[in-house]
Amino acid sequence: MAATMHAFANGTELARNLADKVAASLSEAIDARGAATFAVSGGSTPKLFFQELSTRDLDWTKVTITLVDERFVPADNPRSNHLLVVENLLRNKARAARFLPLYQAAASVEDAAKLATVATASISNPFDVAILGMGGDGHTASFFPGGSNLKVALDAKTPRGIITMEADGAGEPRLTFTFSSLQDAKLLVLHIEGESKKGVLTKAEGAGEEAEMPIRAMLRRATSPVEVYWAP
Repeated sequence: MAATMHAFANGTELARNLADKVAASLSEAIDARGAATFAVSGGSTPKLFFQELSTRDLDWTKVTITLVDERFVPADNPRSNHLLVVENLLRNKARAARFLPLYQAAASVEDAAKLATVATASISNPFDVAILGMGGDGHTASFFPGGSNLKVALDAKTPRGIITMEADGAGEPRLTFTFSSLQDAKLLVLHIEGESKKGVLTKAEGAGEEAEMPIRAMLRRATSPVEVYWAP
C-alpha cells in the first residue's frame, strides 16, 4: 500500500497541520463512540507537534493516550518517552487526558512488558490515531534491525500487546507495541523531518527485506494507509 506524502515548508507548519488533523480525528472518534485512543512516538521530533496539539479544543477527558514504545527507564529519566509526553503534550487543554505509560517498575524488562500489556488492555482496538517515527536505520517504534524479538514483533499473527526489544542501536532495552497493535489504526501517521529521513524513506519504499529496514513492514503490510508528514 503506497504511503501518502504531506510535505510542509518547515517543522512549525507541519506541527500545526498535524495537530489539526489529529484533533479532528480524535473528535470524530469521541462523537462516534464517546471515547478516543491515541498512541504517540517518542524522541525529539514530536515535541513541537505535542505542544501544538495540547492547545486544541476537544473533550480531552475522553481521550486515552499511550506510547508506541518506551525505553526501560524510570519516568523521570531524561531519555524517557514518558517524560517527553508529560512535559510537552499533557499540558494546556490536553492536561485532562488519560495517560497510560508503558514503563512499569519491575525486576526485568520482560516482567515490565507483561505488566504493560495488562495496563493497556483496556484501550479499545484499533487505535483511533497512531503516530510513528523513524530512525536513520529504518526502525520504527522499537522495531530495530537485528533486534532480539524483531521477527515476533513484525509478525501480524503475534497478539496485540507489548513485547521487549534489545538491539545494538537501541541503547536501553525497549518496550514496544507489536505490529498487529499499530498497523490498523484509523489514522496511521509517519512523522519524519529532515532531508536525510526523506532519503531513508525513499530507500525503504524500494526493494529489500523488512528485517533490514523494519519501517517497510508498515509501508507494505499495514491494513490502514500510512500518511507521511514531512518537513525539511
